[in-house]
Amino acid sequence: MGLSRLVKAALDLFRSSLQIRALVYIVALTGTALVVLGGALSITIGNGLFSTRTEHTLLESARAKSQVDRLFSEYAGYSTWELNQGIATVVPELEQTGVSQSRSVAFINASTLPNAEELASPRSAGVQLNLITKDFRQLVQQSDEIQSQTIQIQLNGETVPAVLTGQRVELPGGYDYELYLIYDMKNEQQSLLFVQWTLFFGGFISLAIIGLSTYLVTNWLVKPVQRVAEASELLAGGDLSRRLPVRGTDVVAVLANSFNHMAESLQEKMTDLGRLSNIQQRFVSDVSHELRTPLTTMRLSADFLNSEKENLPENTRRTVEILQGQVDRFDRLLSDLLEISRYDAADVVPDFETHDMNGIVGRALESIQQFADSKGVRLETDIPSGEILCDVDPRRIDRILNNLLTNAIEHSEGKPIKIRVAQNEKAVAVSVTDQGVGMNEIELMQVFNRFWRADPSRKRTTGGTGLGLAIAYSDAQAHEGLLEVTAQPQRGACFRLTVPKIQGFTNIVSPLPLAVEN
Repeated sequence: MGLSRLVKAALDLFRSSLQIRALVYIVALTGTALVVLGGALSITIGNGLFSTRTEHTLLESARAKSQVDRLFSEYAGYSTWELNQGIATVVPELEQTGVSQSRSVAFINASTLPNAEELASPRSAGVQLNLITKDFRQLVQQSDEIQSQTIQIQLNGETVPAVLTGQRVELPGGYDYELYLIYDMKNEQQSLLFVQWTLFFGGFISLAIIGLSTYLVTNWLVKPVQRVAEASELLAGGDLSRRLPVRGTDVVAVLANSFNHMAESLQEKMTDLGRLSNIQQRFVSDVSHELRTPLTTMRLSADFLNSEKENLPENTRRTVEILQGQVDRFDRLLSDLLEISRYDAADVVPDFETHDMNGIVGRALESIQQFADSKGVRLETDIPSGEILCDVDPRRIDRILNNLLTNAIEHSEGKPIKIRVAQNEKAVAVSVTDQGVGMNEIELMQVFNRFWRADPSRKRTTGGTGLGLAIAYSDAQAHEGLLEVTAQPQRGACFRLTVPKIQGFTNIVSPLPLAVEN
C-alpha cells in the first residue's frame, strides 16, 4: 500500500507540474542519446583496439617465422638429434622476443617422413592443445599464409580474449612443423574497460549537468507562466485588482502586459455591470415600494366592493370578483419582486432555528388541503414517525413547500400527489411527486428561470407570478441546500428539497431518490 501511494503521488506530481514533465522528457531523451552514443563509441573503440592488436600479431608472427628460419639455418646436420636440439630452443626464443604482453608458443610436429616421430613438439607452459581446434589446424596446413582467430584463455585465473595465429614451417630435412602463437589481449581489454567506465561516468555527469541546466532553464521559463496561472485563479475568484509585473520586452513580458490589460478591462466591465445591477435593484425596489401606496388604496376599494357585491348586479359582481383576484395577484407579484431584489442585492440573511421538518411539512399540507380538495387531488404522504430536527428558516421552507405543492396540484391533472420526508446523518429531504403533464428536457433546463412557464397558454387558477420556483431555488441555496427536479412528459415531475441538518455540514447526500412515479 505504501509503494502504491508513493507511485500515485509521483504520477500526480508528474501530471500537475509542467516543469517536472519537461525535465523528465529532456533527461530521458538525452539519456537515451548518451546511451546510444556511448554504446556506438564503445563498439568502435573495441573494434579498433582488436584490429590494431590483430595487425600487430600478424607482423610479429611473420617475424617469429623468420626468426625460426634463421635459427635452423645454423644447423649443418640433419640428424633428428641435432634437430631436436634446435627445436628445444624455439619456444624459449620466441617467448623472450614477444611484445610487452605475454606470448605463448606451440611448435607442433606435423611431418609424415620416416623418423619424424622422434622429433619433439614443444609448447609454452600452460598452453592447452585443445585451444587449437582441428578445423584451424587444417586451415593452417592448407595455406601458405598466416592464419588467425580469436579465442578465450585463462590468464592468472581470469578469462581474457586472445589472438591465435598459425603458420607452416619447414625444417631442414623436409620436416613439416606448425608454429602457433597465442597473444593475450588483456591490455586491450583493460583499455576498453577503462574507456567504457569513462564513458559511463562522463555520461552520468553530463546527464546530471543537463538535468540541472534543464531545471534552471525551465524554472526560469515556467515561473512567469505559474504567476499568470495563479493570478488567473485569483482573478476568477473575484480579485480583480491582481496584476503581473512586466519586465523586458520578450514574449513573457508581452503575456504579462496582455494579462494586465485584460484584467483592467474586466475590472472596468465588472464595475459597470455592478453599477448597472445596483441601479436595476434599486429601481425594482423603489418601484415596488412606490406601488405599495396605490395598491393599498386599490385593495381597500376592492375589499369594499367585494363586501357589497351581493347588492350589485350579476355582471358587476363578476367584475368585482375578477378585480379582487387581480389585486391579490398584484400584491403577490410585488412581494415576490421585493424578495428577488433582496436576493440580487445579497441582502438576505436566513433566521436559522432548530425545527421539526415533519411539523413544517404538516402545516404546509394543512394550508394547501382546501385547494387540493377543490381540484379533486389526493395528497398521499410518506412521513416517518417522530421528530426530524434540523436548522432551518421555517418561513422560507414553508414558502418552498407551498410553491411546490401548488405547482404539483396545478399540473397533476387530478392524479394523486406523493409527499415524502426522510433523513440521514447529515441531511433532511422532502420530495413532492405528481403524475401529471410533466416536462421535457428543454423545459427542465428552464424550470427555475424567472417568469418562465412550461405552458404560457395554460390557465392558472391560482394566478402565479412566474417567480415562485426562482425564489424557492434561492431559498434552498440560502440554506446551503439543493432544490432539484426531474420529469418525464405525460408521466409527471418530482421536486426534491435537501437541506443540511446542521448549518455548516458540507457534501450532503439526499436520503430520497429523485424520480417520477412508475
